[in-house]
Amino acid sequence: MGTEEAKDPLKGMEWKSIGDSVQNEPNAGTALKKRLPRKVRQIPEWYFLPRRSLPSAIAFYGTWIVAGVGAGMLAEIWINKKVKEDGGIIWEFDK
Repeated sequence: MGTEEAKDPLKGMEWKSIGDSVQNEPNAGTALKKRLPRKVRQIPEWYFLPRRSLPSAIAFYGTWIVAGVGAGMLAEIWINKKVKEDGGIIWEFDK
């Protein structure tokens, strides 16, 4: 126990008197002057993404929509073809 007290040299210091001396010295205050933060703007994540012109965006996203509709039509044709091959019965509940 006696060795722990010897390891802590700052235990007996008066911290209030040290803080008062720092506040009373005007030269120390100017060197460590903190700046207040500016107002932080809320920027959405998509703000920095590249933007397209309106006609370009309509054409780009329009092609994706048309491609999705076309894929759905092809899937519907394929399903109808498979139903006709199987005899027109989709589900049998008697089994």
